[in-house]
Amino acid sequence: SARRPRTWRAGAVITALIGTFLGVDVVTRIGGAAFSRDEIAALGFSPGTTAVIGWVLLACLVVFLTPRTAVFGAVGLTAYLGGAVTAELRADQPLATNVLMAVYVGIVMWTGLILRRPDLLRVLGIRRR
Repeated sequence: SARRPRTWRAGAVITALIGTFLGVDVVTRIGGAAFSRDEIAALGFSPGTTAVIGWVLLACLVVFLTPRTAVFGAVGLTAYLGGAVTAELRADQPLATNVLMAVYVGIVMWTGLILRRPDLLRVLGIRRR
């Protein structure tokens, strides 16, 4: 089999790191870790919704980590992360660290996906050929 380009491998590493980061979040939310429930409560949500938020994240993450559906998963995760930005803003959390964390994660996630699938740049209208 042909060796993958260096950019693809870099994208795969980035995707694995994002998957691990979000996977840990899934486990703490579904598992009902006290700090995760406290975090959710601090954002103004009922701590009982922590597991539901974890299951939604897990569904998006599985779709993202499946190569055939990765773009759909990235769109789902982008929506999820947008909700996180909104929740953090609503709770008057610090901008650079809390509010924009989801934006940083989203940028890194899309960077990894585009490195693995550069044809997405054409679809997005950023590259012509």
